[in-house]
Amino acid sequence: MPSPTTATSPATKVLLTGASSGIGAALATELCRRGHHVWLGARRVDKLQGLVEVIGAAGGTAHAVTIDVTDHVACAATIVALDQACGGFDVVIANAGVGGRHTSVWRTTPQDAKEVIDTNLTGALATILPLLPLMRARGRGHVVGMSSLAADLTQPMAAVYGASKSALTYFLDSVAPELEQKGIAVTIVHPGFVKSEMTSKNTFPMPFLVDTDVAARVIADAIVGRRAWLRFPLPLSMTMGVANLLPRSWRARLVAGGAAK
Repeated sequence: MPSPTTATSPATKVLLTGASSGIGAALATELCRRGHHVWLGARRVDKLQGLVEVIGAAGGTAHAVTIDVTDHVACAATIVALDQACGGFDVVIANAGVGGRHTSVWRTTPQDAKEVIDTNLTGALATILPLLPLMRARGRGHVVGMSSLAADLTQPMAAVYGASKSALTYFLDSVAPELEQKGIAVTIVHPGFVKSEMTSKNTFPMPFLVDTDVAARVIADAIVGRRAWLRFPLPLSMTMGVANLLPRSWRARLVAGGAAK
């Protein structure tokens, strides 16, 4: 276990939602390895307890907390209570998310859209917003939002998912200047395809698929470095950036061709 000096200085208390699997579980493990104390939030407490035990056996410090980000009122109340109990979180990572259905707009229902937005957007805000006044009062803090490269390029078969992630990015980028004036850093993370329970259900090509542990290290580096933006993997991010320079009709054909493959 590395020295605690490798953690974000001067404090190391982190709240991480969506910590029971995938990027969340790997990121929790990586942050604890670096000396952070991490509060793991998710609905599946049994998985959290198992992860806490694994982290503890490796010399790290983690705590399991039941948080359902789709119960927005209860989520906010729980997070405020946790902040008071631990003496104030230094970093909050809104990571909980769902992939939604990879389907056409003709088969998308309002309930489908609500389920995705309740988690990916409103759930993230229910995680972040309650802590902002508390961080402002302390004059320090760090907000990390787990968005997606899907927010960077429109994709007809993932319209609701992309919209939810685009909205989260828009919100964080909009409030970042004001938060930074109060000593609160903002990091916006746009991962590509990462091996997880979410992506294991995908039946379409996932170019430049990243191992979960690799993703966790890259994200942890960005958090420790208090980077404003992180987009990875670079080849996919660059490809999407170039695609956005094309006329919309060309871009639509390109996306449709990739989906067909």
